[in-house]
Amino acid sequence: MKLQHILGISAGYHDAAATVINNRGDILFAGHAERYSKQKNDADFCQGLVDEIAEYGPDVVAYYERPWVKQTRQWYSGQGIEWDKLTTKQILRKQLGGQIETKRVLSYNHHLSHAAAGFQTSPYDHATVVVIDAIGEWDTISIWGAEYNKKGVAKYRRLWRQRYPQSIGLFYSAITGRIGLRPLDEEYITMGMAAWGQPRYVDTMRILSKENLHIGIDPMFLNHAPDVDLAASAQAVCEELIYSVMQRARNFEWSSNLVYMGGVALNCLANRKLGNYFENIWIMPCPGDAGSSLGAAALALGRRINWTSAYLGTDIPGPYPIDGLLDRLLTEQIVGVASGRAEFGPRALGNRSLLADPRGSEIKEKVNEIKRRQQFRPFAPVILEEYVDQYFDMPRGWSDSRYMQIVGVCRDPDLYPAIVHVDGTSRIQTVPQDGSGIRALLEKWHAVTGCPMLLNTSLNIRGEPMVNDRADADRFEQLYGVRVCS
Repeated sequence: MKLQHILGISAGYHDAAATVINNRGDILFAGHAERYSKQKNDADFCQGLVDEIAEYGPDVVAYYERPWVKQTRQWYSGQGIEWDKLTTKQILRKQLGGQIETKRVLSYNHHLSHAAAGFQTSPYDHATVVVIDAIGEWDTISIWGAEYNKKGVAKYRRLWRQRYPQSIGLFYSAITGRIGLRPLDEEYITMGMAAWGQPRYVDTMRILSKENLHIGIDPMFLNHAPDVDLAASAQAVCEELIYSVMQRARNFEWSSNLVYMGGVALNCLANRKLGNYFENIWIMPCPGDAGSSLGAAALALGRRINWTSAYLGTDIPGPYPIDGLLDRLLTEQIVGVASGRAEFGPRALGNRSLLADPRGSEIKEKVNEIKRRQQFRPFAPVILEEYVDQYFDMPRGWSDSRYMQIVGVCRDPDLYPAIVHVDGTSRIQTVPQDGSGIRALLEKWHAVTGCPMLLNTSLNIRGEPMVNDRADADRFEQLYGVRVCS
C-alpha cells in the first residue's frame, strides 16, 4: 500500500490547528496556529505552521466543517454572509497561501468532525458519542451511535441533536463575557471562579440559558451580583444541562462507553459526574475545534487512529532534562521545562510545563505571580498514577486522569496547599508507566522527597500561548526570571 498523508484543518474562526496522519492511522503531527503566531486562539494559519505541515507533502486535505452551511446559519442569525468563506477551497487558499496543493479536498459536518476526533482515537469499538459546544454549522449538541463495521470502517448514526440558537456553550461564554473575561477563551477562569461563590441566581440563569446568547448578554444583567456568584450560578446550570444531555444519551442504550467531545467537554468540574451515566469514558485531550483538525483527517481515513499520546507538536530534540529539573525543584522549588514534542490541546502535560513543589505554603502565590494570573486560580497536580487513590478521591468511572480532565477531592489538602482549590478539589493529571520524561522525573522526585506529585501548569503567562520552541523558552526565561530546562 502506497503511504499517503492526510492533512486535517480547523481554521478561519478561532483556535486554528492542523493535523497530519498517514493512511496507516499514525498521527505524524498535530499543532495549534497560536503556538507559531504567538496570538492566543489565533483563527488563522501563519507561515511557521504552514512550513511545518508542508514538510509532510499531504495528498489529501480534509476541512472540519461545511462552509456554505455555516454561512446559511450566519445569515439567519443576522451576522451576514462572508463571501470569501463560502467554499472550502476559498478558505484553504487563504489559510495555506497556495503552498500546499492537493487534488483531493474534503469537508465534513462540524459536529461529525468532533465525534470522529473522539471515537476514532478512543479504545472502543462501539460507543455513544456526545458533542456539546457553542455552535457548529447549526448544531449545538449532538448524540451519535458510533461503531466499526466488519471492514474496520467507522460508522456514525446521529441519534439526536439540538440546533441553534439554544446552546450550553453560548450560555457559558455569555456569562464569561458578563463577568469581564474573554468569551471563547477564558471559560476555564469562570469555572475556577465558581468555587468562590454561591449559586444564588440559578433560577434566573435557567431562564437565560433558553435565550439566544450568540452576541452575549446585557452588561447590566444582574448588575448587583458579585462575579463569583454569577460564575457559581452559571456552573450549576451548565452542569444541570450537561447531565440532562447525558441522561438522554444513556437512554438510547446504544453503548455504556461514552466518548465526549466539543469545547464544553473541557469543563472538568462537570466531568466528575459523568460516571453516573456511563461505565467507561474517553475525552480526547483536545476536544474543542482545534481537535477537529484530527477529526476531519480521521473521517477522510475512515478507520481507527493509532492514538499513543498528546505529544504531537513541534519537537525540541534531546533527552528530557530530569537531573536539571530535579536540582532546580530542590533548590528553587519552581522550574520550567520545554523538551520533546509540544502537547496537542490546551493542557500542558509535562513537555511545556511550569513545575513546582506542591507542598510549600507560598508556592501557589509565587507561580500565579510569575504567570500574571489572578490569585484565586487553582493549579493542577501531576502524580504517579499508582499513587492517585492514596492522595485523591477519584470520581466514579475514572480510574485515571491522564489529560487533566476531571477534578477529585484531595485527601490531605493542608499538606499540599499549592494544588488544592478553595473547594478542596484538584484538577488531576495521572502519569502511567509510559516511558515519558515527566514519568521519569516524578519517579526520581518521589525517591528523593517521598512525594509522588508536582504542581504542573502551562509554560506561559495569562493571555499568551504556551511556549512552543527553544526560542520561546529563552524569551520566557529572560522575561520572567524562571529557569527553563530543555
